[in-house]
Amino acid sequence: MKYFGAHVSAAGGLINAPRNAHAIGAGAFALFTKNQRQWLAPALTEADIEAFRTECERLGYKPFQILPHDSYLINLGHPDEEGLAKSRESFVEEMRRCQLLGLDRLNFHPGSHLGRIDIDRSLDRVAESINIALERTEGVTAVIENTAGQGTNLGHTFEQIAHIIDRVEDKSRVGYCIDTCHAFAAGYDLSSREACESTFAKIDSIISLDYLRGMHLNEAMRPLGSRIDRHERLGHGQIGWECFEYIARNPRFDNMPLVLETIDESLWSSEIATLYQLAGEQK
Repeated sequence: MKYFGAHVSAAGGLINAPRNAHAIGAGAFALFTKNQRQWLAPALTEADIEAFRTECERLGYKPFQILPHDSYLINLGHPDEEGLAKSRESFVEEMRRCQLLGLDRLNFHPGSHLGRIDIDRSLDRVAESINIALERTEGVTAVIENTAGQGTNLGHTFEQIAHIIDRVEDKSRVGYCIDTCHAFAAGYDLSSREACESTFAKIDSIISLDYLRGMHLNEAMRPLGSRIDRHERLGHGQIGWECFEYIARNPRFDNMPLVLETIDESLWSSEIATLYQLAGEQK
């Protein structure tokens, strides 16, 4: 079964995230559990936790349908010890927030070497950061998101993601998320059914699709291999509907959150409805 949704706002309280998802007909959703532009946040109260858990249960959202995202400030591959320590502290806090909220995964960008250390050394720091976080938390899977390859960002090749996963000690609590715009921008063609078959076969051979824990369904504004992360409305970019039809109809992408981060929130309900139609399912 497919679970399509979007990255919805939690403004005014975390309880509003499942409500906002339900309002657009989403079967899944992503959210920030705190302000994504801040390092730390006030501790969750018992009331916050209970309200969020109760509302998710009332509206039918189980943990595997929810894909929280961490702060954009975190860089788990940071070249400097001070920046690395700060990022690790914040990441552990994000994992703990997910644990308290009853969520079973946390999506994050792996980080950046900032041009100051070797790529492999920076990737090793990401893996070590994950190991630290897993030791200090329970029940939450660290989900690495592929990137577009802008600047010195890590994770734009699936070999780099495999490098990280290979060095994570608890393989049961690590996975990855594919962002279609990021993959396309990084040079992985998704513009036809044949291209999708080839790209996902390549991903499976490098990492294994068994580690896939969610997807971001985003159109790409810029051409294949641009290394520029610019999202677009579904069907109005360089990728095209054939990719999203392929994902919608392929059972290998069942039972995980498939969330939109497309540029026009007013279209999310219609885009979600179209994806369910392509999947041959009724939400």
